[in-house]
Amino acid sequence: MTDADATSLSDAPTASAPDEAARPDPLSTASRDIAEVPAVEIISTAALHLMSAAAVNLGLAEDLPEHKDLDEARSLIDSLAGLLDAAAPSLGHHHAAPLRDGLRSLQLAFREASSIQDEPGQGPGEKYTGPVFPKASAR
Repeated sequence: MTDADATSLSDAPTASAPDEAARPDPLSTASRDIAEVPAVEIISTAALHLMSAAAVNLGLAEDLPEHKDLDEARSLIDSLAGLLDAAAPSLGHHHAAPLRDGLRSLQLAFREASSIQDEPGQGPGEKYTGPVFPKASAR
């Protein structure tokens, strides 16, 4: 085969080219879809994913109660706290309040699950939220 033959073969249209042109680009479609989603929904969804993963790593998942990885939980809670701290002005109270409540619950669950207690203000996410303590029980 000569160089000319190789060039003519590589320049020949492939059989799948018309099919590929007819299909929309999945990345383009995904970009268009994501452009229609408000930022508050994307931020809330990311926060819920972080919360869920932290809960699983704290042993709070019903289907995986024996699983505990406090190092992973700490990283996830820190990330969640940072996200909420940065996004709070955009979220507004209506959206931020339940997410902050969930964060606080995870921070308290972390304290309960940890055999070595962090100093106040040193627990996961506390550099963003301040120290987290259980509320005194009403008697």
